Amino acid sequence: MLKLFPSTAKINKGRLTIGGCDTVALAKEFGTPLYIFDEATLRGRCSEYRKAFQKRYPDSTISYACKAYINKALAQLFNEEGLSLDAVSAGEIAIAKETGFPMRRVYFNGNNKSRAELEEAVAWGVKYIIVDNFHELSVLSDVAKKAKVQQDVLLRLSPGIDPHTHAYLTTGNVDSKFGFLMSQAGDAVETAMASKWLNLVGLHFHIGSQLFDMKPYFKSIKVVVDFAAAMKRKNGFEMRMLVTGGGLGIAYLSDDEPPSVDDFAEMITSNVIKRCKTAKLELPHLVVEPGRSIVGQAGMALYTVGAIKDIEGVRKYVLVDGGMSDNIRPSLYGAKYEALIANKAVESGKAKTETVTIGGKYCESGDILIRDIDMPKIESGDIIAVPCCGAYCLSMASNYNASLKPPIVLVRDGKAKLIRRRETYKDLTKCDMV
Repeated sequence: MLKLFPSTAKINKGRLTIGGCDTVALAKEFGTPLYIFDEATLRGRCSEYRKAFQKRYPDSTISYACKAYINKALAQLFNEEGLSLDAVSAGEIAIAKETGFPMRRVYFNGNNKSRAELEEAVAWGVKYIIVDNFHELSVLSDVAKKAKVQQDVLLRLSPGIDPHTHAYLTTGNVDSKFGFLMSQAGDAVETAMASKWLNLVGLHFHIGSQLFDMKPYFKSIKVVVDFAAAMKRKNGFEMRMLVTGGGLGIAYLSDDEPPSVDDFAEMITSNVIKRCKTAKLELPHLVVEPGRSIVGQAGMALYTVGAIKDIEGVRKYVLVDGGMSDNIRPSLYGAKYEALIANKAVESGKAKTETVTIGGKYCESGDILIRDIDMPKIESGDIIAVPCCGAYCLSMASNYNASLKPPIVLVRDGKAKLIRRRETYKDLTKCDMV
């Protein structure tokens, strides 16, 4: 199961190492729960995406989806790697802005942006705002008018395609809070083109997340490109930019087989080229928005085992010092993980000895990280390593039960850099007014 961990994962004398760092030593130094990002895996995946798309479609951009997780260190890394950013809140933009990330490489998504957020985005010089509905078209036109700027915009369309993923991860079907329905999209194009304060440069769609099936992309590209051709004939609209979203899945379990980045790039680019040729459209600038598939495998979590509750004939609970506060995915939509014992990593690869359920420390019966997993005998004090925790765990982390959000370290060449400290009790009350 080492293939689920960052690319630098190794077993050294029975202990798991990442980026040349002993994970057990990291747990001792920084405490647990602890999140680890491997710099080599992050940079490698950025490079893999850039090369896969550039060689097939030179006029393309990789825009990292910040919602998977963003902080200042990651924003700096993505800037160095030449990626753009897909932000879904002014907060995500503010994090990037604080690092000096170029606002010309920021795309602002979101289904209910406030006027204040739109004002901030325009004032900060965010290059592209992806408009989600008619209300936003009206508000943004007024904001741009008052700022006396012509704002570049794209329209987010909901192509009405079922992506065959979990309902909570679906975003491009008809019954969705995101985007213009295709029945409304023509009116949206006309409204945007009628405003002298909005410069409509292209179209956007994103059909869902954690996708293994590529067929929904085929259908969505056809729907959107055919629509662009119809709008060109009717209104003279030129689709200079097409954003096809992200959503490529990753392997969370050893037998998962998601498409490769190369497969994904080939599918997207070949279909855009084919459909534009058929529709007699010039090839647009192509933007893709990967998130999970860049940071998911690059991040992992460490926990320390505390109490063990063995209910004879029912279940054996192994309880750790984290849980749904730092990783709500299993509780929220039934996400599944594998794990190994970082301080007994050799044994973890041998014959399994018992079935356990790894639970968290929070006051919810649903606070279960991994249910019914076969592992070697676990003892209090063991360090549990959970792979594929780089996406959505930290971005959805909370202070439930007044818990402290965990620290994050970035590892490379045997060195660990703290890129986010553990919260303190004072952090819990610093916003309170008494």
